[in-house]
Amino acid sequence: MVYIRDGRLHWSQSASDDSGSLSVEISSYVLLAVLTAGQLTTADLGYANRIVSWLVKQQNPYGGFSSTQDTVVALQALALYSTKVFSSDGSSTVTVKSEDGHSYTFDVNQSNKLLYQERSLQDVPGKYSIEVKGSTCVSVQTALFYNVPTPTQTSTLSIAVKTEGNCTKSFGQTLSLGFTVEYHGTLNNTNMIIVDIKLLSGFTADPGELKRGILVERVDSKDDHIIMYIKELQRNIPINYQLHI
Repeated sequence: MVYIRDGRLHWSQSASDDSGSLSVEISSYVLLAVLTAGQLTTADLGYANRIVSWLVKQQNPYGGFSSTQDTVVALQALALYSTKVFSSDGSSTVTVKSEDGHSYTFDVNQSNKLLYQERSLQDVPGKYSIEVKGSTCVSVQTALFYNVPTPTQTSTLSIAVKTEGNCTKSFGQTLSLGFTVEYHGTLNNTNMIIVDIKLLSGFTADPGELKRGILVERVDSKDDHIIMYIKELQRNIPINYQLHI
């Protein structure tokens, strides 16, 4: 499907996917078809320009697009377009102004037309106007970078484990595994809680010790795992358990 928005042309499979990788790739292939269809007229270049206007709007700050595949096709189409509108003379001046009076000027002429020019805007957030004067084709792009605070990791259930043991004995060593289970959610109490304890290779434990714990409904032992079923937990009330290995 073809879409026209603000004078720009692009193709997409659905209205909700107007800037996706597939839309960029389809529109780039259409642009290639337009530019390779024999002798180009002014109307053809005007039609192609509407596609180019949409494509460059989809570019990321580094010149690429959504994926490697659509980037290759899009850059090929844009490069071909640049050869069709190439002019060996002329120049343009791009002026960027903020509401607070800051002004940035970019001069594009035959000696620097392939040079990438960039300025950092000081008034952010703010409103800017862009004015272009001249006779050459210029591509202008704005990019906004910002940091997002790392979200704090919240958990409604926590398990704190502490181990104790006497490693100086030559035989009959025992390892005490103590752990605390606590619920921090918004409800007053939970449903059943399942705690899966995996033993290290070579260690064994008596699951019957956990069966005497508070609110323990059932304890299963399978291979090197001990699985404990806790009936429920009250909010912000920690419960301690201990297992000897």
